[in-house]
Amino acid sequence: MKADIHPQGFRPVIFDDVEAGVRFLIGSTVRTSEKAKWDDGKEYDVFTVEISSASHPFYTGKKVTIDRAGRVERFKARASKAKK
Repeated sequence: MKADIHPQGFRPVIFDDVEAGVRFLIGSTVRTSEKAKWDDGKEYDVFTVEISSASHPFYTGKKVTIDRAGRVERFKARASKAKK
């Protein structure tokens, strides 16, 4: 790796995909307060993501609606009121 080309705070971080239950160890500068052990026995910072290549429909080929905040239901309610 070339010296002095990465930003300050660049280190290995575990990205935890909650949808697929998959974890990735990737170099990043993301800030986090959680820590977890990786397969090598070392402890790394953990960043939780809702979607990654393991759960994204483009990569998996599965059609999935991810709606954590109830946006789809609110949209459907507004659309049904507008039709009436």
